[in-house]
Amino acid sequence: MPSRRTFLGTTGLAFLGLQNYATARTETRLIAPFGPLLADPAKILDLPEGFSYRVLATRGEPMSDGYKVPGAPDGMAAFPGPDGKVVLVCNHELGLAQTAMGPFTDNTRLPDGFDPALAYNPGTEGRNPALGGTTNLVFDPATGTKTAHFLSLFGTDRNCAGGKVGDTWITCEEPDDMLTTRGKLHGWCYAVHATSTPGLQQPAPLKALGRFRHEAVALDPKTGILYLTEDRDDGLLYRFLPETRGDFTKGKLQALAVINRPSCHLRNFHATTNWPVPGQPFQVTWIDLDDIEAPKDDLRVRGHEADAAAFPRSEGIHLADGAFYICCTNGGPHKLGQIFRLDPSGDPAKPDTLQLFLQPEASDLLTNGDNLCPAPWGGIVICEDLVAEPKPGEKKPAAHVRCVTPQGKIITLARNPADGEFAGCCFSPDGKWFFVNLQTRGLTLAVTGPWDKAIA
Repeated sequence: MPSRRTFLGTTGLAFLGLQNYATARTETRLIAPFGPLLADPAKILDLPEGFSYRVLATRGEPMSDGYKVPGAPDGMAAFPGPDGKVVLVCNHELGLAQTAMGPFTDNTRLPDGFDPALAYNPGTEGRNPALGGTTNLVFDPATGTKTAHFLSLFGTDRNCAGGKVGDTWITCEEPDDMLTTRGKLHGWCYAVHATSTPGLQQPAPLKALGRFRHEAVALDPKTGILYLTEDRDDGLLYRFLPETRGDFTKGKLQALAVINRPSCHLRNFHATTNWPVPGQPFQVTWIDLDDIEAPKDDLRVRGHEADAAAFPRSEGIHLADGAFYICCTNGGPHKLGQIFRLDPSGDPAKPDTLQLFLQPEASDLLTNGDNLCPAPWGGIVICEDLVAEPKPGEKKPAAHVRCVTPQGKIITLARNPADGEFAGCCFSPDGKWFFVNLQTRGLTLAVTGPWDKAIA
């Protein structure tokens, strides 16, 4: 793999390769190993020639357990299942008021016969149950079809992203309202097993991971440390050190702080600071946090006052090529997004290294990155959210799925011809199927094709 490089394109996209800390600069390179995108006659997903997609799930259709597919599919992961099957565990980012997209015929109450103990928040007098949660979808890669689909977690609030930890998906709540109890406080993480057997799992909040507007998590398999993002304009980057490896019910929650820059903000307001500089590594440490259940929704505020760094809407986080990549959807001077790279030292007591890895500035190459995942051929695959509003008179661009390769090249994998973000990108364990959600349209898709062209 080549040494780390910085690519500065004429469009203003700064890209830093995936290794070492070399300082060579060259022009951003767009490549199309799969060929150009072709318009989909069904207007669902534009793909290169030779690729095809299957619609695995559509909001509102019946599932195996008799419930309906919930809307707003978001973060997702693929797990190996029995008999060569793949189990997809998918979040549904549904808030309390989104009763038109819940899993029941009448989402203002639990259906008859539903055990309230299987809903984290079953609702209180005059309030409907919390409608967020997860579904498990069993996919047969040999036939390209699903064999089962069912609710696996229910009664949580706006399950946005999460992370794969062994054979378990940790799903994260991102409530709109962190202060109203609505019977129970929300803002937790929950463990969901990637089972292929239909049935709801007992919702148990992992309160040791803190209460805030969670977005995603990623595990360092070398140390057992869990990293967590927070989807706020002034959110923090957290890590959890478990007392016992693999047990996320007891341990220490910390927040990242930049050495010699206490309480800094990492958005990179060029007009005032011109920092952080793309490609320039800097050392970071971690500070202990207290009162982590934060009923006042002030964990990030107290952490920032105690020297922690603020990140501009940190969303997806994933381990790839030995480092953690973090998408900050609103980062950069034009709020087009940033991606940071965190290189752990391997010793929780020693400083880690952070760098601004990629920052689009006046570019249509990558805009408002959100969920991300490793690519089977190396590098990272990024879902675009497109939260930035277009300039007056300009049409809002279509969202894409992009790949940044280990060689510092950008590939466009797919385009959404309709409005709405991509979410939940992940590959099957054998790398032959790519799964992704169209959140606004409530679709889960499976894509296959000649992926090996990426490394040809």
